[in-house]
Amino acid sequence: MGNMFDLSGRVALVTGCSTGLGVQMAKALARQGASIIALARRKELIDEVAKEIHDTYGVEAYAIKCDITDTEQVGKAVDEALEKFGKIDILINNAGTGAVAPAEDITDEQFSNELNIDLFGTFKFAREVAKKAMIPAGYGRIINIASMYGLVGNKIAPSSPYHAAKGGVVNLTRALAGEWGKYGITVNSICPGYFYTPLTKETLDSDFFKEYAKTVIPMERYGVEGELDAAAVFLSSNEASYVTGIALPVDGGYTCM
Repeated sequence: MGNMFDLSGRVALVTGCSTGLGVQMAKALARQGASIIALARRKELIDEVAKEIHDTYGVEAYAIKCDITDTEQVGKAVDEALEKFGKIDILINNAGTGAVAPAEDITDEQFSNELNIDLFGTFKFAREVAKKAMIPAGYGRIINIASMYGLVGNKIAPSSPYHAAKGGVVNLTRALAGEWGKYGITVNSICPGYFYTPLTKETLDSDFFKEYAKTVIPMERYGVEGELDAAAVFLSSNEASYVTGIALPVDGGYTCM
């Protein structure tokens, strides 16, 4: 047995790979030797990400522009990835959004947009990659990025559509794990707590939120860059072959209380 969690020769497709946690996880997999397909809507950003990953880690990195809510684009993106690499071993469904407003003021459009991106988009990519790449290969690692808000409610930042969508992702993960285990595919979700990303920075930096964090997070701080890496690498690895259907919180203990 060589280096544990070695991903050399593996091909990983990461959605929402233009900024934030998607880029961090893509780099973590590249560090372990995986080739990376960076996918998002903003081409100039993913081109930069792919170049940086290739230059830093020496692995192949390729950018594909795609809107995960568009079924036709999802199909074409997966075809393009397979044309380029011949396989997709690992899928990280990371693309997502988040509407914050009191539940009584949430519009139909906000709710359906959230479900469309976070839940249906995750399903579309999983369906396409499983059907075209993983089921035929008899191997796959699918990691859906949910949220600790997919496991609990919250009082501080009302975001009911997000809770609903991410809760859906957690149980969709279990459903797909149940169906696809026989094909050698594991399907797991990671439920991050409060991490600094371009989307969250403003909220997390506010004084009242910092005070709140001290009382509700046992570690008394937010997650920092790199603290999701171990979970992503572990669930992407050959070694995690008997781990499927789980929701793994990486939240400093937020959901343990």
